[in-house]
Amino acid sequence: MVLNLEKLVRESVVPRLNEHGYYYIDNFLGSAVGDCVYEEVRNLHSVGALRDGQLAGQRAGYCKRHLRGDQIAWVRGVKDRCYAIDFLLSLLDKVIILCEGKLENYNIKDRSQAMVACYPGNGTGYVRHVDNPTGDGRCVTCIYYLNKNWDAKVDGGILRIFPEGKSYVVDVEPMFDRLLLFWSDRRNPHEVQPAYSVRYAITVWYFDAEERAEARTRYRNRTASGEATSFTS
Repeated sequence: MVLNLEKLVRESVVPRLNEHGYYYIDNFLGSAVGDCVYEEVRNLHSVGALRDGQLAGQRAGYCKRHLRGDQIAWVRGVKDRCYAIDFLLSLLDKVIILCEGKLENYNIKDRSQAMVACYPGNGTGYVRHVDNPTGDGRCVTCIYYLNKNWDAKVDGGILRIFPEGKSYVVDVEPMFDRLLLFWSDRRNPHEVQPAYSVRYAITVWYFDAEERAEARTRYRNRTASGEATSFTS
């Protein structure tokens, strides 16, 4: 697996990200491991662990479901008894480590927890947005999809990327065991189109060390001056 990852990163992930700003990998974990991740996510959903996703900058507990319709939970892997998700995180970390020094000028040393997300299939999506519009440190977005037998013509739920300065869009169907990577900044505005079946995904953000440190400094300065603001991963 490690040798295959090294080849994948060298021949595909690094050149595609640097040239196009996005890349996706099918059959990332394999069906057996993917099934284990799926069962953990489905269990989190069934026990009521997911909560309505919040919009950046909004007050706690406030949600505009016509803008963002997913339900989410933050997962730490083994610490939350999610062992298959922990394995996924370890493999994502390996991919990023193998990319070290080759993704533009990014110095990646940290990542977010895993954000498990479910669109409940009631026609909700997530309007066009940018993951990191304000320089909060996020540089690479990784999304792992868990939807078997997905038919976008019936089920919807496509992630559409609007690459900056390009005349085309990129449509990514949320297929089972597919991993999508893209730059988190303003180069990749994107949306989740309305989903008409239950749609599961796990998102992880990797941070550029310098930008993350600068963002934390800005946050501390605003807090010290009494400004009411929020800073979340």
